[in-house]
Amino acid sequence: MSQAIVDVIIPAFNEEKSLPKVIRDIPAFVRNVVVANNNSTDQTAAVAKQSGAVVVFEAQKGYGKACLTAMDWVKSQEIQPDIIVFLDGDYSDYPEEMTGLVRPIMEGRADIVIGSRALGQRESGSMTVPQVFGNWLATTMMKYIQGAKFSDLGPFRAIDWQKLLSLNMVDQNFGWTIEMQIKAHQAGLKYMEVPVKYRKRIGVSKVSGTVKGVFGAGYKIILTIFKYW
Repeated sequence: MSQAIVDVIIPAFNEEKSLPKVIRDIPAFVRNVVVANNNSTDQTAAVAKQSGAVVVFEAQKGYGKACLTAMDWVKSQEIQPDIIVFLDGDYSDYPEEMTGLVRPIMEGRADIVIGSRALGQRESGSMTVPQVFGNWLATTMMKYIQGAKFSDLGPFRAIDWQKLLSLNMVDQNFGWTIEMQIKAHQAGLKYMEVPVKYRKRIGVSKVSGTVKGVFGAGYKIILTIFKYW
């Protein structure tokens, strides 16, 4: 896996218990692990640094905002990566499966690879009923409205760095993942999905853990689908 430079971005809010495990399981071929500390009130930044990650700070709350801030740091580096991997900091994903996400890009078979929880194995209770339904609804709408064929909006994903920059990502919150997938489809990028395992997260979900989060995410995802219609 040494033929490409791979950096990892992890948006994180109060993930002090899970981050060391996430960073520990990231494959050795990764160059930089960039943790975007999204105004955490715990020791997220400290444990990330202790685990060997680069930590950038973003005071404005928002998943997409944290990702954009981390991307700005990557842009500032003299040697740019070939591939960026996005990974959550709650240890719900299996970082060691990253090889399966980056390989199709390295081999020229894809520009973006989504880790699909729908196609993979999910631990019982790892996704709530609203999450499962929301993913099905969003991907079904994308198929019939956009013509984009996905089974999941999973946050665990890899994408060619230059292709990512060309998408001009702007969403600062819950619409980040679906914006990337819709724009990739509309831009004619080669995309594919690979099955990934998914387990119960450490801590409480910032989205599915509250009623406000569930409805807020659902509204933003549907709005984004129509925005790029």
